[in-house]
Amino acid sequence: MGPRASLVMSLALGLLLGALSLLVMLPAAQHLRSLQDGERTQATLHTAGSCMAGHCQVKFEAGGRTVIADLPVGSGGGKQSVGASLAVRYQADDPRVVAREEDVGGGGAAVLTALSGGAALLFLAVAAVAAIFLARQPRSEA
Repeated sequence: MGPRASLVMSLALGLLLGALSLLVMLPAAQHLRSLQDGERTQATLHTAGSCMAGHCQVKFEAGGRTVIADLPVGSGGGKQSVGASLAVRYQADDPRVVAREEDVGGGGAAVLTALSGGAALLFLAVAAVAAIFLARQPRSEA
């Protein structure tokens, strides 16, 4: 791979990972933290899947009615089977906004924010080194 291709690829990967960190994972971590003061209750895992990607649902009682709510992106607990009991926190005015109690500190979303942000900085640094290398190369006469 030539220096120009390395520059373009590193720059693209750095910007993509930075966008993932800032536009997806950081808001997910902030959303999880916003439920720290929510109502606490016991729930059962209703639908299992990739909880980190937001494909899990929990079932619980809130205000005298049964609620089935999606766990947000960045949730843990994907290894648990359907019917497993877990503690959740939900917004009192909208019980469909819920998160596992273990995740309200930011959960996996906070970890992925840091990892993708660090990787973005690494690729942007590689792009800067490639740009300096290209700028210092003598121009060839064609």
